[in-house]
Amino acid sequence: MKAIVYERNGDPSVLDLVDRPVPEPGAGEVLVRMAVSGVNPTDWKSRRNSPPKGWQIPGQDGAGVVEAVGDGVDPDLIGERVWIWEAAWQRPWGTSAEYTLVPVRQAVRLGGASFEVGAALGIPFLTAHRCLTAGEFMPDTLRAGALADHTVLVQGGAGAVGNAAIQLARWADATVIATVSSAEKAQLAASAGASYVVNYRDQDVVEEVRKIAPDGVHTIVEVSPARNASIDVQVLRHGGAVCMYADDGGGEVSIPIRAMMAPNARWQFVLVYTQPKAAKAQGVKDVAAAANQGAIRVGADAGLPLHHYPLAETAAAHQAVEDSTVGKVLITTSDA
Repeated sequence: MKAIVYERNGDPSVLDLVDRPVPEPGAGEVLVRMAVSGVNPTDWKSRRNSPPKGWQIPGQDGAGVVEAVGDGVDPDLIGERVWIWEAAWQRPWGTSAEYTLVPVRQAVRLGGASFEVGAALGIPFLTAHRCLTAGEFMPDTLRAGALADHTVLVQGGAGAVGNAAIQLARWADATVIATVSSAEKAQLAASAGASYVVNYRDQDVVEEVRKIAPDGVHTIVEVSPARNASIDVQVLRHGGAVCMYADDGGGEVSIPIRAMMAPNARWQFVLVYTQPKAAKAQGVKDVAAAANQGAIRVGADAGLPLHHYPLAETAAAHQAVEDSTVGKVLITTSDA
């Protein structure tokens, strides 16, 4: 099979296209012929910051067709279209290859959704799900109506996780306010389904959010806590939560203790790989349901422009994500 590989003892910036034997699934595993791999910032960051022991195929997310199963796995899964999550987390078999090997729980039936949708789920949507379910006012599970009468602020509504948070929150019937930095990104956030969009370069975010939610927002999906903490403090309602999933704009955040103590506010750190197992399992279930119901979309009309690369150009795909390309970067891995 064709696969993209990098080595521990080599230059982690070098991604080689190589031929490797197709692996055989062990007990509890499935072999998936990949169609599309989704690229995330962690893909290029892990190459440089956490080199593997031996060889590594990058790519956590993707979609394809189950081709073989190991002992203990229902053979009826063979031929099923699935989406993959965390394929390369503490395992060498990432999704930037013609085949990947994952535990069966990490291959989720895709239903009628496209492979492009499947490859866009994983990290962005599971992260967004955790951000939307970790607060005092927030439910443990998302479904239609679960966030009715809730107001969510998505800081950075044009990013991949921001887009996912908008789509999931709107599916659950929340009022969603998204912040962006340009008119072009405002259009993307609106296309994703945001109820209100605030351009923070031209508008006062606190003033605009308070017009919409005088009592404050129930939760904030936060991409840049270091930059936005002073805003978040002013727009969070009693018992609300700021859910931080990235460190854009700085690696440390300052929070006024007394101002956040009185309203019993929560500042929640979110890393999808290490979140509680029960929350992860619920996230997979809910995201799968949303995708199967057609509530998750990709493409410019959904606020998530797609950028396609062939497998041989994986390095360029990683560079596009590192360069903050707006939208979703996808790698075509085979004709599955």
